[in-house]
Amino acid sequence: MAKGRPRGFDADEMLDRVVNVFWQHGYEGASMATLMAATGLNKPSLYAAFGSKEELFLAAFERYWQRQGELTRKHLDEPDARTGVERMLLALVDIQTQPGLPHGCLAVHGGLVGSAASAAIRDELRLRQAALQTMVQNRLTRAQAEGELAASVDVADLARYFTIVGQGAAVQAAGGASREELHRVVAVAMRAWPAGN
Repeated sequence: MAKGRPRGFDADEMLDRVVNVFWQHGYEGASMATLMAATGLNKPSLYAAFGSKEELFLAAFERYWQRQGELTRKHLDEPDARTGVERMLLALVDIQTQPGLPHGCLAVHGGLVGSAASAAIRDELRLRQAALQTMVQNRLTRAQAEGELAASVDVADLARYFTIVGQGAAVQAAGGASREELHRVVAVAMRAWPAGN
């Protein structure tokens, strides 16, 4: 057991609590007092367990991202790419509007940082957003190779478009948009899917 950790310390449970704090408040908005209240740990215990606030955020974001990545891959593995992209967007909206959790997306909220001290956070979030777009683009490239999308379709632009729709939905969810409203937005966005072959 690391110095400063209480008996029965469950790092995964603590990270889940920390995810919710950063998801609700963003990196800069999450105070140490809020993090301590959420975890039940004092400052020395938090630092002993996870390191700095930046390291704590990155550990929490990694946990969040693993779950989101699994969900995204699951839907993008659908045999039909259009169905996969639509289900991915709908699932993201469902998470972004889930009762009992902060609305929006940790990647978007966490990215709302402005100080030089949080440059590493911004850089990591940009990398993860780029990775999401690459996952979508890879699926669209496969769809193109399989004849589901015409060769003339710019899969990079289409992947960027659907990634931005997902990010925009997160911002709107954080602002109070309902699940039903955002599902309708996804339906409209899917009309951009290139027709025919």
